[in-house]
Amino acid sequence: MSVISKNNRKLTIYYHSGTSLGKQTYAYTKSSNKSLHAVDISKTKVTGTQWVELAEGLNKQVSDLVQNGHPDFIKKYGKEVLEMSQHDWLKILENAPEFLKYPIIIDGKDYLQIHSAAEFKKYIKPDSKGLEK
Repeated sequence: MSVISKNNRKLTIYYHSGTSLGKQTYAYTKSSNKSLHAVDISKTKVTGTQWVELAEGLNKQVSDLVQNGHPDFIKKYGKEVLEMSQHDWLKILENAPEFLKYPIIIDGKDYLQIHSAAEFKKYIKPDSKGLEK
């Protein structure tokens, strides 16, 4: 059973407002013609269940959501790829959400991991005049 609400007329974005990619992606999602539910993970705690659902929606492991190349991550955990359980990776995301690798957008039933803010432009639907909103 899903704990994250999905709607074809709504975008949901999980992002960190302290990162440039998070800020830029959020700005692009605001320009969509769909209503927006923004979850700034620097201010809103995302549960382990939600992180698992996000990873599953992307067909990834929870560990794939973590930016283990982030300088602060390396400082705390080292450069070597860590062999940790899903529970351990969840704890990292819950306690240090700034390690989220890329913003995640839910559009209806589609889960997208946005690698660059400009990448989201191809998902924005043009309005009736043929112009991007």
